[in-house]
Amino acid sequence: MKKILLGILLVFGSASAIEVGKVPPNVVLSGKDGGRVDGTAWNSSMLKGKVHIMFYVDPDERKLNEPLTEALKKRHFDRKKYGSVAVINLAASWLPNAVLEAKLKAKQKEFPDTIYVKDKEKIVLKKWNLADDNSDILLFDKNGELIYQKYGKLSNREIKTLLTLIDKHL
Repeated sequence: MKKILLGILLVFGSASAIEVGKVPPNVVLSGKDGGRVDGTAWNSSMLKGKVHIMFYVDPDERKLNEPLTEALKKRHFDRKKYGSVAVINLAASWLPNAVLEAKLKAKQKEFPDTIYVKDKEKIVLKKWNLADDNSDILLFDKNGELIYQKYGKLSNREIKTLLTLIDKHL
């Protein structure tokens, strides 16, 4: 019986996982679950109309993909065609949410072109089957289709591949 139940859970768990070439299931973060730093709701359907890079990050792993962040800053992509979203997995850190939220507000002021989002209950992680306690990188085309995903640290080669993909889809 346990094996049957586990099998069913695996099937349903993988059914909601995101796949390259597909638009992921819609996710909304608002209220007690999180949302944008300004207090408004965030909806993954917002990942359309532009090429979007999304960082889904455990605050304790925020520096893991700093070389990618620096490479993106140097490129100065046209913000009419390119957007960036940082979804912070607040439930993954031992730091109090009040401390993390204050840091996110400061980041939002420092980088106003990036949308900062709080995920207080790992909603995005669970719905899209992302890697927990990590730095996940997702790239979406203008239609909201996932065109690249990487869980963990990107190598220099992977950073170049990602930048080439962004250029290609702009």
